[in-house]
Amino acid sequence: MNDNNPAGQGPTRPLTVADVLALPVLAAGRPQVVTGTRHLDRPVRWVHITELTDPASFLKGGELVLTTGMPLPQDAAGVRRYVDELADVGAAALVIELVRRYHRPPDALVDACRLRGLPLVTLAKDVNFLEVTQVVHALLLGNQTEAMRRTQRIHEAFTALTLRGAGPEDVVRAAAEMSGRTVVLENLVHQALICEPSGSAVEEVLTDWEQRSRATGPGDHTAVCGPERWLTAPVEYQGERWGRVAMLPGRTGDGPPPAFGPEDITVLERTAMALTVARLIHPTTWERVAHRNALRDLVEQRHRSPEDARARCAALGLPVDRERFVAVLVILRAEHGAAEPETRLFQELRTAGVPALVGELAPDRLGVLLALRPSQPWRPVVERLCSTALALAAKTVVTVGREVTELSDTARSFREAARVAEATPPGQPLPPGRSFHELSDIGLRRLLYALREDTRIQEYAERQLGRLIDHDTQHGTDLLTTLRHYLDAAGNKTTAARRGGLSRETMYQRLRTIERLLDRDLESGEQRTELHTALTALDVLRAH
Repeated sequence: MNDNNPAGQGPTRPLTVADVLALPVLAAGRPQVVTGTRHLDRPVRWVHITELTDPASFLKGGELVLTTGMPLPQDAAGVRRYVDELADVGAAALVIELVRRYHRPPDALVDACRLRGLPLVTLAKDVNFLEVTQVVHALLLGNQTEAMRRTQRIHEAFTALTLRGAGPEDVVRAAAEMSGRTVVLENLVHQALICEPSGSAVEEVLTDWEQRSRATGPGDHTAVCGPERWLTAPVEYQGERWGRVAMLPGRTGDGPPPAFGPEDITVLERTAMALTVARLIHPTTWERVAHRNALRDLVEQRHRSPEDARARCAALGLPVDRERFVAVLVILRAEHGAAEPETRLFQELRTAGVPALVGELAPDRLGVLLALRPSQPWRPVVERLCSTALALAAKTVVTVGREVTELSDTARSFREAARVAEATPPGQPLPPGRSFHELSDIGLRRLLYALREDTRIQEYAERQLGRLIDHDTQHGTDLLTTLRHYLDAAGNKTTAARRGGLSRETMYQRLRTIERLLDRDLESGEQRTELHTALTALDVLRAH
């Protein structure tokens, strides 16, 4: 390890005035900061030794100026001019040795440096200025070489993402990982479509996102702006500005966040370029992708907390302060010609003035989350949604879960809508006056339809009716139909005989045979219920 490495100097941070003063080669001169203590974080681009009366003509800015004090003008006006020229050119600091000409800094020099905010550092002991330049320049060149390597790695990483057709989530995630900062992609109306938090909760990042984003004025190029000092870069699509990507400063304990460096700018600019390419490659609009991801997170309860869920949905424009939410599933059970049907449904809801999230939860299954005002009935809204859905595909099925009052409970509403969909066979007639199915529609037959794949249901039907079916098969009888008529007539033998076109005596004889084969008492209401359930399950299984 090089003993001249400044303490804490890492490869990702530029060398500062404070770092240089901490070097052993300079610390040996017992440096004392006389003015400009608040500016010791200025980056040092180079070290310049001068004994000229006008050194500024040889500087470009960012230099640490070393002098013995010999060329300083005698008069106060000359000293002020000397300092003004250094400050105007952007010198990082002035270091003066108090050994040869001065034993204390001249008052005029101190006043001039304090007035211009230029750090003035005195050295009480003789220092080899040449050795200082060698050490600092070696560090600077080493940092520049490492910075070039890191920049190259950034370009290679984003090039690889673009070549493999990475989506916007992958691009934003890569930016957050490379920078170690939170990165957010938003559209022109300040909706946060993708958020990759780094060291922060989603709630902390996205709370009041729209208001905070609007306070961060738009820019035509990469820049730090706004009261929170975000680093932003515009994202274009087909030559027009589409949105922007923002890198947030983050936090470091109680102190101010670290300033954005050249690498952060490189990462964000490459992120914007990769997003532009991804926007051309991936046909689905990113608003729909954002809605889809938000809905899936709600349904699968992947948010870290209810507050995170609220902040995420609010950043997409959903009014999470609404008191009622209703989950709707739209199952497209036929070919549909519309591209992005969720876009059509979202536009219809927006026309109706109903805030909603609309996104694909599975192939041909769209999820819709309605946010309703307290006095707003949800049934007319769903009916309007059904009309648009049926225009997309004739065999579309729409199911609805019960309304909930908390956003965190929408997963339950979606589960209920999914149960209704599972219990809705193709061609299931709708209730009178309705275009959708809801939880109250699920009776015994639809419940058994939903459970038709369960082997326990299959085994139950076979155990209850198998011997009767086998008898009909072997003897060419139709006792199963007789049992059906009897059960449908709620045990009324006369009605059952009439429905089967049988005499009462024949009906009685067949019922006795059924009781013998099944070892059942058909006068028992409980046993009739069991047989009715088994017969309904058999019908469902045979239809399936």
